[in-house]
Amino acid sequence: MANSRVVGILGGMGPLATADLYRKIIEFTPAHRDQDHLHVIIDADPTVPDRTEALLRGGEDPTPWLVAGGRRLRAAGAAFIVMPCNTAHAFLPRVQPLVEIPFVSMIAEAAREAARRVSPGAPVGILATSGTVAAALYQHELDRLGLRPIVPDRAEQAAVETAINLVKAGEVGPAATDQVLIAARALERDGAAALIAACTELPIVLRQDDVAVPLIDATAELARAAVTAATRGDPVDTAAPAEGDRHAADS
Repeated sequence: MANSRVVGILGGMGPLATADLYRKIIEFTPAHRDQDHLHVIIDADPTVPDRTEALLRGGEDPTPWLVAGGRRLRAAGAAFIVMPCNTAHAFLPRVQPLVEIPFVSMIAEAAREAARRVSPGAPVGILATSGTVAAALYQHELDRLGLRPIVPDRAEQAAVETAINLVKAGEVGPAATDQVLIAARALERDGAAALIAACTELPIVLRQDDVAVPLIDATAELARAAVTAATRGDPVDTAAPAEGDRHAADS
């Protein structure tokens, strides 16, 4: 698309989630021919260390991989970066200053959509990795917007992790959907007025028809924001968590 800014996708975490984001960027772009689409550069490095392992169990810090990928995108001409991994956003306070082009915040975009879909003060359920939940990425953003975040209990969270791992292994059928629905339906019973699919594997196996309340697809909201930032030149809102938030999850 002429005069649009180049979109950089920092992906590989995991590959299906990266492909899902790119597909949604294509779908949300108002295009009638190839030349109407956006220039998108994808750096998909599946060797990035596990983000939840780093946050919760002292695993290898993914920051150097994220910085390297961001710098590759910057050198290739990307004007900004979208990262289809919610948990990786916990590392943005370290990554952003070393990359020099802005990241669009998936957390901020999805939380804002939740605020548009429910009443002020309403409870919003978070379906995410244990790392994202422990880092309180969505809890802080939903609190800031005047909403009440709720998360699965331990057994339900284990079911969410099972669903995520199935998708990462290429299993995108009913088995994965059934696992995430264990947590989704429990959050609905707990009063959630909306649910956020806050791990990029989850929208691949969880659809609006599967649940009784509005389902916010964080990947879709990131894709919409990427199209807007590329075509309209709107300011990019990183809304990265404070460095102290990430360390709190480490403890």
